[in-house]
Parts: sequence; structure tokens; C-alpha cells
Amino acid sequence: MTGGLRAHVVVPARDVDVLLEIGADECVALVGPNGAGKSTVVEALAGLTRVHGGEVVLDGRVLDGPGASVPAHRRGVGLVAQRADLFPHLSVARNVAYGPRASGSGSREARHRSDAALAAVGVAGLADRAPGTLSGGQAQRVAIARALATDPALLLLDEPTSALDVDARAEVRAALATARTGRPTLLVTHNPLEAVSLADRIVVLEAGRVVEVGTTSQVLGRPTSTFAASFSGLTLVRGTAVQGGIALDGGGELASVTGTVPPGRRSLAAYHPTAAVVTRAGAGPERSVTALEPRDGLVRVRTGDLVADVTVAVAAGLGLEIGEAVRIAVPASEVTVYQPADARTGG
Repeated sequence: MTGGLRAHVVVPARDVDVLLEIGADECVALVGPNGAGKSTVVEALAGLTRVHGGEVVLDGRVLDGPGASVPAHRRGVGLVAQRADLFPHLSVARNVAYGPRASGSGSREARHRSDAALAAVGVAGLADRAPGTLSGGQAQRVAIARALATDPALLLLDEPTSALDVDARAEVRAALATARTGRPTLLVTHNPLEAVSLADRIVVLEAGRVVEVGTTSQVLGRPTSTFAASFSGLTLVRGTAVQGGIALDGGGELASVTGTVPPGRRSLAAYHPTAAVVTRAGAGPERSVTALEPRDGLVRVRTGDLVADVTVAVAAGLGLEIGEAVRIAVPASEVTVYQPADARTGG
């Protein structure tokens, strides 16, 4: 088992300042909007971008920092990116053996490590195939095996399933679960299911800074940042706790049977938009419709802080239009009220 990672990635030219810690057998998902700095963090850990004022320490070994800069090929870091990018002129087995050979292993040892890695991710039968004959999912599992064959001290997974179809993603996630075991792993993803199935913790980046850290269940179930709420599919609203619910900053209240925040405390509330009910003159806070968006067979009704997903029939029946007043009600059993946690900066 390898040791853990402690990294302070500071890249002033990209306005990135991120403190990150990953345990020896831990997978951390790094999530955030486009441009948040995720790729910069990956490049810094892989040795493709220098840190300036920070430090990268892996298993007690300084890889980057004042007076130290270990080149990428000597870091012991495995990278699985969006696309496999296998060498087209080499067989699958030779693709996977390439890393061990490049690091000094003999041909027999390299082939042994290639066979073991291919077997670990369930594609041993592809060893003699040419990369051009593989499906997308097969090629990505070979890419995972290629990373494993070097026995990396750190594994970087940079949106490893984003280029695959739905059927292939499940197979690749199973291979990734094998690959991440026994080593610190950083997973960059836009897929909540990937985070749930692979990550122990989630770190949320916005504008080059950490804005939220927590266990996967905490971040997805009780998000404190706008992006984490969007990532988990929840609507996040802010207000002040009252007896039995929350008084919203935008006016009105939502009742809740989940949460025990003392009245008067600043609070957050989360609910799934499909639980919300939109009416013209029913219960719930009054809001003006700001946007109507098609979404997975439903219509997303945005009203500032409150959001509801309704069927097309409901939207048509209400005759919803931008600027019109509606009421948004959410059953108390679907609303979770909790106190915001300060954004932390590491493990």
C-alpha cells in the first residue's frame, strides 16, 4: 500500500490556490464548474505544470516545491484521461507493458505485470488484440490496466468515462473501483453516480479555490455550495431557521420534518425539484417565473431561489409564462434544513 498525498497547488497565472489531501487508500472526487481549476490541479500533480509557492508531497517524497521538481515520468503517477490514446501499432498486451518497460523492467517482468493488470480489470482476453479493434469501453479498460501496470503511488482519473456510452460506463466504473484500491486516487468527474460509486470524499472547486469539502454522502445530501447542490440534483435555498422549518431570504417559509437547527440560526434547506408543487394560488411562497426549461421530459420552472420540475401537462395546464406569479410548495418530508459548514481546505 502506498502513502498519501498532500498537495498545495498554487499556480498564480491561472489564479489557482488549492490545498488537497488524500489518504493512502482513499479516493477523492474533485468537482466544479468548467474553468474552476480542476485540470490545473491534475496537471500539477502529474508534473505537467509547476507549482509556484506551493508543494506536492507523495508518500513523504517531495515532487514539486521550493528546490524540488521531479519530472513527470519519475513521479510514480498513473493517469487515466477521457480517451484511452493507446499506441495503435502495439498489441493490447504491449501497450500495457510499455510503462514497466520504460521504467526499466525486463521483457518477462513487463509481460507479467501486463497480464496481471489486464486480468485485474477483466480484459485478459484482449491481450493479443490491436487497439483499433476495441470498443470504447474495452479501450478505456485497457488504459486503466496500462496505468495499473506501473503500480502507481498516485492514480489520477480525469473524467475517465465522459467519452463513453451509458452501457460502457458501468463496466469501466467496475474497473476503476479495482484500480483505486490500495492507493490515493483523485477523480475528476461531472457524473454524480461516478462520485457515489468511487469516491470517499468530495472536494468542490469554484474559481480556483476550495469552497466545500466533505464525505460523499455529506456533500451530495447536504450541500453548502451552489455547484454541489447542482451536482447532486438538489435545489439549495438559504434563510433562517424557524420552528419546524426555514424562513427564506427571498420571502416565505418552507416546512421541514428533517433537521434540528435552533430557531434564529442561519440555515440552508435542500430539496429535489421534482418534489415541488407549482400552483397559481395554492400553498407555498410566492415567486415570479424567471425561466422555463425543458429537462429530461419535464419542464424546469425557475423562480429565483426556488425551482420546480413539473410535467409538460402541468406546465401547459397552468399556462406558465415568464414573469407570472406562482406559488411553490414542497412537502415538509422532502425538505432538509441544516446549518452551513465553513468551507475547509483539506482532509
